[in-house]
Amino acid sequence: MERQLHLLETFFAVDEHGRPHKVCGYEHLALSPASPAWPPQWEPTGIVEYKLEHGEALVAQGQGRWRAATSGMQLSRA
Repeated sequence: MERQLHLLETFFAVDEHGRPHKVCGYEHLALSPASPAWPPQWEPTGIVEYKLEHGEALVAQGQGRWRAATSGMQLSRA
């Protein structure tokens, strides 16, 4: 199944030193196999992911907090 990302939101979160970081929230979309229409029909899958602006994945910690998957940096929504 073909997939793509759709930008839902952008916002700033701060790290443990108070530095701001831009966060992008994406929703996964899947190409509808039942639709032969042109242009192609994309449907939401219900999967959302967050990444830092430079592409590092974020792991949700709850209550507006994330941990950067590679660096381990802790972030809180500003």
